[in-house]
Amino acid sequence: MDLGEVKIKMQKTVDFVRSDVATIRTGRATSALVENIIIGAYGGTARMKILELATISVPDAQTITITPYDQSIIGDIRRDIEAANVGLTPVIDNQLIRISVPALTAERRMEYIKMLHVKLEDGRVKVRQTRHELMTEVKRQFEEGELPEDDRRRTEEELQKTTDAMMQEIEKIGKMKEEELTKV
Repeated sequence: MDLGEVKIKMQKTVDFVRSDVATIRTGRATSALVENIIIGAYGGTARMKILELATISVPDAQTITITPYDQSIIGDIRRDIEAANVGLTPVIDNQLIRISVPALTAERRMEYIKMLHVKLEDGRVKVRQTRHELMTEVKRQFEEGELPEDDRRRTEEELQKTTDAMMQEIEKIGKMKEEELTKV
């Protein structure tokens, strides 16, 4: 495992954290709240994300509309959004599904902030694990004489800089989301 691979692996972790954090409800409507919900369409034979089955739009800050490409699955989409237990109530309105996103209570905001911190910490742990794996490999190579002292030290310093940069990015994601959650 070289430093380039580690950077890619850490960046994938940060990207995952970013998309995972986007699913936390902030009291504002966003397509990220529903787009990855899995729908058992066509009698349960097809399991696909809403994003693949419908157009999702956000006409205002409190409403999400979902327009299925195939009107025959509109009931399946409504049923599976309710079953996903994300705190949203879909209503069929002619050819589309309308979801009103309720405002968050102070108590619910605090729950979401706690959830945010757990997701951020999971991301930090994964970044540190990736760093640890390369550090272990570098140490092994040094002890077996495959890696000179200068290269070992330089690799460890670069790895730490990369790790610090990824941690800062995770912190920035967390701060932005926490601001969204605390803004009424």
